[in-house]
Amino acid sequence: MSLKLDIPVVETNRLVLRAPREDDLDVIANFFASERSQYVGGPKNRAESWRVISGHLGHWVVRGYGMWLVADKATDTAVGSVGPWNPEGWDEPELGWHLYEGHEGKGYAFEAAVAAKEYAAAHFGIPAPISYIDPTNSRSVALATRLGATFEREGEVMGKPCHVYRHPKTEGF
Repeated sequence: MSLKLDIPVVETNRLVLRAPREDDLDVIANFFASERSQYVGGPKNRAESWRVISGHLGHWVVRGYGMWLVADKATDTAVGSVGPWNPEGWDEPELGWHLYEGHEGKGYAFEAAVAAKEYAAAHFGIPAPISYIDPTNSRSVALATRLGATFEREGEVMGKPCHVYRHPKTEGF
């Protein structure tokens, strides 16, 4: 028996936001094996990275929304992940993101985050999410600011102090 999930596909000019698949494991495991993953619970080994995929899919089952894998539309190359995320212990839904090595500096994170935020407002009732950001993660702080988010307060996530940024309410919601 196979459980079928109805995870929506969202397309932008250059990207496809889609469900993570098992064949994405190599790129996800490479990301989580690196120090780049330190801001999202890494580093992790390959088996733990497989559980990340399972956890993302499970979040869709439990919450009805979740993180998408972000792929280059022309090649289906995985470039990162983005989406609303609200596991146990979060204060409220977060708009989260991360890019895999070699894909930063191309505007992918901004393009994907805008699409995810708009979709979350229109379809999941999340018009003004937060983002938990480690204050030393200057790239995520810059992206949050570019997205219009502002520092709201000091916070904690996964037992670590962070800054909580509030995204502006999506128009019409």
